[in-house]
Amino acid sequence: MVPVSLKMPARLAAQVRAAARERGLSKSALIREAIESYLIGNAPPVPSALDLAADLVGAWEGPPDLSTNPKYMEGFGE
Repeated sequence: MVPVSLKMPARLAAQVRAAARERGLSKSALIREAIESYLIGNAPPVPSALDLAADLVGAWEGPPDLSTNPKYMEGFGE
């Protein structure tokens, strides 16, 4: 890759840093992605539900078959 240097306002640099941290990317990767998206004319990638809830996955203990065992739905909605 060819190195490129740029200057940006402190406010924009803070937004880039926060967005990169939120998406788990380096600042360089985020900026490359944004430039490619701009040049191609695509909208930024839409995060999946898993991406949005990634920090919650595995945060609680529970039965391993919660999503597949119908006994946990008994009486639900009554």
